[in-house]
Amino acid sequence: MNAAENAQRIPRIALTPGEPAGIGPDLAVAAARRDWPAEIIVIADPQLLRERAARLGLPLAVRPFDPAAAPEPARAGTLTVQSVPLRRPVEPGRLDPANAAYVLDTLRAAVDGCLRGDFDALVTGPVHKGVINDAGVPFTGHTEFLAERCGVTTPVMLLAADGLRVALATTHLPLAAVSAAITSETLERVIRVLHGDLRHRFAIAEPRILVCGLNPHAGEGGHLGREEIEVIGPLLERLRGEGMQLVGPLPADTLFTPRHLAHADCVLAMYHDQGLPVLKHVGFGHAVNITLGLPIVRTSVDHGTALELAGSGGAESGSLYAAIDCALAMVEGTQRTAGHRAQRIQADPRHSTEETP
Repeated sequence: MNAAENAQRIPRIALTPGEPAGIGPDLAVAAARRDWPAEIIVIADPQLLRERAARLGLPLAVRPFDPAAAPEPARAGTLTVQSVPLRRPVEPGRLDPANAAYVLDTLRAAVDGCLRGDFDALVTGPVHKGVINDAGVPFTGHTEFLAERCGVTTPVMLLAADGLRVALATTHLPLAAVSAAITSETLERVIRVLHGDLRHRFAIAEPRILVCGLNPHAGEGGHLGREEIEVIGPLLERLRGEGMQLVGPLPADTLFTPRHLAHADCVLAMYHDQGLPVLKHVGFGHAVNITLGLPIVRTSVDHGTALELAGSGGAESGSLYAAIDCALAMVEGTQRTAGHRAQRIQADPRHSTEETP
């Protein structure tokens, strides 16, 4: 398929609702309340979706997914479903460890479908880490699970809302462990993934990344810590020598101000609670969690399972809608950069027609 044909193709987006006792099924049903410019395939138990739609009083037609058929844009009132059976019937709001295997089955089916090329992107609903661990399965989160399934060693978590993007150098670590995790080697891997995917997935030709220091006031010249002097600063200087636009290390308490953010494409925070409180203050309820460094496009809602709201009609669907819209934009960005690269190769006589772009 050439670049022009690929650009006209209707994307296929896989959607995993996550924990069946939470609001994930509610959100999947809510996605069927509007049209989409893509085919949305929900990886779930179809009976669960019918039951949740009935509880919510929403009309819903369920049709089976046919990967051999041409993709069609999703139409309001209908969900296309790839069936994965529940292990036990679900009561909204009540966790059951028996269904932890079901949650993981949906994720495996979705990831494997993306890797095969059946789907162009994956959008994930909220999972409950605790009940999966209670079922005897070590599980730290979507990011780590997807990275292992895709054979990736350095996934990077990025959250986006209202024009602000915040990536994390470390994710779910105790604060006491963060400093030891900020090494030149690990930070370089994160920055290279972030820089590469901002170009490849978001079609930003020359990303400008603001990098937080680890310590208050970015170490205050070494008086409040030396990580900026010994690790972060020298690495940024070396990567700037390769042409990367990296600004920092900057004090995190003043970095998140309009003066700094006005010309930035992304902020790299050193740890979870350094960057995400700002992002969630700006966009809670419609922010998107994105995993970079994967061979697939993956976006997610920015909230949890909200067990108390399951089946009540009180779940907000804004973050799911934003995650789907973001996945579509990333698919388009990936196609656009791939098309540009193919054009450059075709125009360069040094490349043979047999070379793979």
